[in-house]
Amino acid sequence: MHPRLVDSPPRPQDHRSAPRAAAALAALSALLLALVAAGWRPLTEADGDLADAAHRRAVAEPGVTHAVRVLSDWVWDPWTMRLLCAVVVVLLIVRWADRWTAVWLAAACALGTLLQQALKAAVDRPRPVWPDPVATASFAAFPSGHAMTATVVCGLLLWLLRRRGTTPARWRAALAAGAVSVLGVGLTRIWLGVHWPSDVLGGWLLGATVVAAAVTVHRRLHPAGRDGADPTGGGEKA
Repeated sequence: MHPRLVDSPPRPQDHRSAPRAAAALAALSALLLALVAAGWRPLTEADGDLADAAHRRAVAEPGVTHAVRVLSDWVWDPWTMRLLCAVVVVLLIVRWADRWTAVWLAAACALGTLLQQALKAAVDRPRPVWPDPVATASFAAFPSGHAMTATVVCGLLLWLLRRRGTTPARWRAALAAGAVSVLGVGLTRIWLGVHWPSDVLGGWLLGATVVAAAVTVHRRLHPAGRDGADPTGGGEKA
């Protein structure tokens, strides 16, 4: 007896939801970007207070900080996320013969990285500076590359998994792993004192914007790949 799979809802999906989400997230991202660029005092003060509190804890708990560094620098590093994305791109081509989606996934992740780097250069926000740092990082602070990359990769992969269909247990496990990764990597960057909290929030918002925009493009340009269906007509649901 085969396990029940997660399928699409019985009624047609509202294809306006992704564009609306993309527009709302883009507006929030633009608002935060403007506040950061303008150095809005309430935001900078809140950033300073939260960053200072996190740094004092990081200095006081070196064991925890070491574990956080491993998670941030290896498990949730942007290059680890990109490698995961590359593996899925290869699987889409080799195992499922879905080259269109493979190119779409690679392009969405690449464009997310380009957007992140362009904003870092444009805003040029200094990172926190501490007399007793527990970690170091280069380039500008806003947005957090770790937070944005994890959001883009995990968000797109979760959408693909839901679209293709999987068992409820696997879906819940993947959703939990994705949520822990996205939230966890952002918190590690604040704990290590290499980002202001609003840098991480900006990474989350911008990453979610990229995901929503990419989903909109996929639904409009690749209608054969309906949610919950295998676009190749294959039988991965057995």
